[in-house]
Amino acid sequence: MGVAGSFPGYAGGPPGRVMGRDEADRTLARLAAEHEAIETSLLALEEHAGRRLLEGAELTGVTKERWASATRSITLLWRYFEAYAGALASAREIRARRRYPGRSDLLALTELLRGDGVTVANRGTAGPGASLTGPARLSERFTLEELVARMNDLYAHALDMVLSADAVWSALPARIDLLTAELRRTRSLAHSVGVRPGEHPAGDDLESITEELTALRARVVSDPLAFWVPGPRSSAPGGGRPDTTRYDRAALALEDVRREIEAVLAVRQDSERRLLQLRDLLSRTTRTLAEARLARGEVLAKIAACEVPAVSGPPTALQERLATAAAYRRHAQWSRLSPLLDSLEREAEDELMRARESLTSVTAPLAVRAELRGRLDAYRAKVARHGMAEDPLLTERYDTARRMLWSAPCDLRVAEQAVLRYQRAAADLPAPRRAGGRGGHGDGETS
Repeated sequence: MGVAGSFPGYAGGPPGRVMGRDEADRTLARLAAEHEAIETSLLALEEHAGRRLLEGAELTGVTKERWASATRSITLLWRYFEAYAGALASAREIRARRRYPGRSDLLALTELLRGDGVTVANRGTAGPGASLTGPARLSERFTLEELVARMNDLYAHALDMVLSADAVWSALPARIDLLTAELRRTRSLAHSVGVRPGEHPAGDDLESITEELTALRARVVSDPLAFWVPGPRSSAPGGGRPDTTRYDRAALALEDVRREIEAVLAVRQDSERRLLQLRDLLSRTTRTLAEARLARGEVLAKIAACEVPAVSGPPTALQERLATAAAYRRHAQWSRLSPLLDSLEREAEDELMRARESLTSVTAPLAVRAELRGRLDAYRAKVARHGMAEDPLLTERYDTARRMLWSAPCDLRVAEQAVLRYQRAAADLPAPRRAGGRGGHGDGETS
């Protein structure tokens, strides 16, 4: 067992107490384990991929400033570690002198292990917590506990910087490269459908996205900490996340452009069918207008005192634009073809509807004449069923109305009055007697 004694002024335990042998052995074992752990961490930091990247990169901005500070911290960290290792080696050497150390050995061990006897030369290297305003000192004295605490602070500072930069480099450049590859495929597809800068808004957007991704990648590589969002102050080194705001904005813009190009591509794949449908629409419109013009001529020849609306000519303007659309398709100008087809389809449908309305309007007098002819024949059949077809008055009025309706030009107003006179005469005649001797009136007037 060790001998307890007094050691004035040591900084690790109660004043006046000298460590015993067992306590010294336990302290040496603990400090040796800390030494091994610190050495392992320092070597891991030296070999960390992020540190190697930082050493080889041309840094700018906040990353350059923080890496300069971290480099000073790492240099100071190794000097502290060397001092710590030297003090631990000295303590081991004293302990190894004899199995049962004497009082002088225990005093020396107590001073090394608990006192502030570890001296570190100050070579002008600053670290976290270093004074920027106080006078520079040639050396600093620490206890081993203080030295471990100082090394922990320096290590956490350097490791946080390395891990943060490495996290950004691990996340963003690869994602930017994938998005750039997708951008190249989208640009190739855009070129194939005629979407080019200066000719289509999507082409201009692709140029802007290309410039943004190029600038973003260069900035991420040279200044990764500009894209780092730190976590809470209590978090472990490297706590936080990469800032993907600019990347996400570029990805969304590219997605919008891709959807627009896919719409243009759909036009290319569907353009032949749509052009055929447009040709059919315009052909039906032309035939309907031609039929309306023939009907108008017939109305003017066969119907008297009637205003007949004029019929427009064939849809020449639409046919010319359809020819332009076909030329766009032949020359693969899909970005121009898409809006032209959309407008042509709307206007061709409207033109066909107007042509049908024109035909209906023009043929209205012929429809009226046909309706009057049908009414006259219906009343003639009704009169015949009642056995009055030979009545002189009815015969005269029927012949008058029929002559008006089947002659050209036909005055519809006069012919309608003639049909009404025949209708009234037929309604005024008594009906023949029915079987059983009871008389009655015939069917009433209908219209």
